Amino acid sequence: MAFLRNIHDDDVADNELLVRYKNTRDINVLAVLFQRYMDLLFGICLKYLKEPEIAKDAVMQIFEELVKKADKHEIENFKGWLYTLAKNYCLMQLRSPRNIKTAAYDGEFMQSREDVHPDGVMEKEAEFLRMEDCMKKLPAEQEQTVRLFYLENQCYKDIAAQTGIEWNKVRSFIQNGRRNLKICMEKAVATEKSTASKSTGR
Repeated sequence: MAFLRNIHDDDVADNELLVRYKNTRDINVLAVLFQRYMDLLFGICLKYLKEPEIAKDAVMQIFEELVKKADKHEIENFKGWLYTLAKNYCLMQLRSPRNIKTAAYDGEFMQSREDVHPDGVMEKEAEFLRMEDCMKKLPAEQEQTVRLFYLENQCYKDIAAQTGIEWNKVRSFIQNGRRNLKICMEKAVATEKSTASKSTGR
């Protein structure tokens, strides 16, 4: 990955990267530090939130929290501090059922479990067709990264290595792509309902 060319996980301590980030405000430096503990964070989020897709979303949001808070705290043990940040974030989500429902809905179209679409096979097929149609309408980078992240279960690091896109941009493309895909699919559902209503004369 391009932004890792001058920073190597094995030869730069956590605290040194933190100091570098605070001095430069270079988000790519913080991203390198964050990547070291992504597996740990996913495990924490999965433990508390149970659903893999919700846990993935939570990891993305925890990075946003890290960006906001890293330069405002005196952090002596980054791993321990990040663990606490992740745990507190998950507990906040568990205390807010509305947030959990929203997160679940955002990732709904990416899931393949039998209970996601209770209306049966026809509804599943319709949902899949909507998703594919909306995928094609996304900007190229968003479509590519969303497919790799959600449909092929690749992590940010692997997507960055495969595509040559910087880690932080991968994260941004996935977030924006997911949001645009959700909006597109909601519009498609609304259009289908409107068309059905007109055809029945209601």
